[in-house]
Amino acid sequence: MSLLHLSFYSTFTLTSLGLAFHRTHLISALLCLEGMMLAMYMSLSIWPIENQATSSNLMPMFMLTFSACEAGTGLAMLVASTRTHGSDHLHNLNLLQC
Repeated sequence: MSLLHLSFYSTFTLTSLGLAFHRTHLISALLCLEGMMLAMYMSLSIWPIENQATSSNLMPMFMLTFSACEAGTGLAMLVASTRTHGSDHLHNLNLLQC
């Protein structure tokens, strides 16, 4: 395993652990999700180079597009929940009442 692979795996693992353990605020959960997407984007971007693929791979661009949509939707939810509930604490949000 190269140092590059180790850094991608450790970035993904640390952000998923951050998402699992530090779920108090919505903004921290969104930040952990963005870190996971960034690690996946970087690993998908490096993968065709390592395999000597001659054709360009469009999967990283699709992932980057969906990641931007996810970030926009998450920030819209953050603004809406802050306006209605007064804070971004996740324990205040109940999906059955929204």
